[in-house]
Amino acid sequence: MNQAQILLPCAGMAALTAAVWVKLYVDRIGEMQARRIHPQKLASSEQARTTLVRTGASDNFRNLFELPVLFYALCLALAVSGLGTPAFAAAAWLYVALRALHSFIHVTYNRVWHRFIVYAASSLWLFGLWAAFAVRLVQAG
Repeated sequence: MNQAQILLPCAGMAALTAAVWVKLYVDRIGEMQARRIHPQKLASSEQARTTLVRTGASDNFRNLFELPVLFYALCLALAVSGLGTPAFAAAAWLYVALRALHSFIHVTYNRVWHRFIVYAASSLWLFGLWAAFAVRLVQAG
């Protein structure tokens, strides 16, 4: 397997993050226009936090910089170590799909139980990927 292929799921996660970012700013700009909020009233993060309504998109965008950081690190470690396999690539794409489903739930109907199940599944999947990588490292060492 070309080791660079394990980085394609990282591009998928970046695309998901960009899509949520667009949704976030479409929501925020729309709210600012509807409520006639002057941009200067949002000059600090504290002002923005107390003025704007928090949305699923804002919470989800922040969430995409939590556990996915471990995903990016794993993909880079797989590429650099040469231990990436088609199975790891497929598993990485499944993680991206789970995170995309989590984001979809979060920014649309936001049913907490549904969101939690998908979040837990994606998190456990990621930890499993790390465990599989650790086993491969030990075997290779």
